[in-house]
Amino acid sequence: MPDYKQVILLRTDLKMGTGKKCAQSCHASLSAADLVRVKEKAVWKQWKDMGQKKIVLKINNLDELHDIIIQLEKEKIIFFIVQDAGLTQLPPGTTTAVGIGPVISDKIDKITGDLKLL
Repeated sequence: MPDYKQVILLRTDLKMGTGKKCAQSCHASLSAADLVRVKEKAVWKQWKDMGQKKIVLKINNLDELHDIIIQLEKEKIIFFIVQDAGLTQLPPGTTTAVGIGPVISDKIDKITGDLKLL
């Protein structure tokens, strides 16, 4: 059985507080998982049954995030872009995070494997 995981990319240039980082990561995780549940139910179920493995990685800025998104689109990997509502620390519409997958680990590692853990 393949190994599945979810990857969350969190922008570090925004200087979000710890609670804000946690909230944005949760938005990314849940929203991406919901997309996979609808579009690739068998993948989602295997990931759920295997413990919902996830990893949170640093992304330095919006340009680096866009580069990753282009690669995700090219590989047809499901992802969700989080844009802040602007109610607390950030202006409305600020892109804060991206949730990726769950997806086969080897497939996402080729794109995000060089990024550092948060």
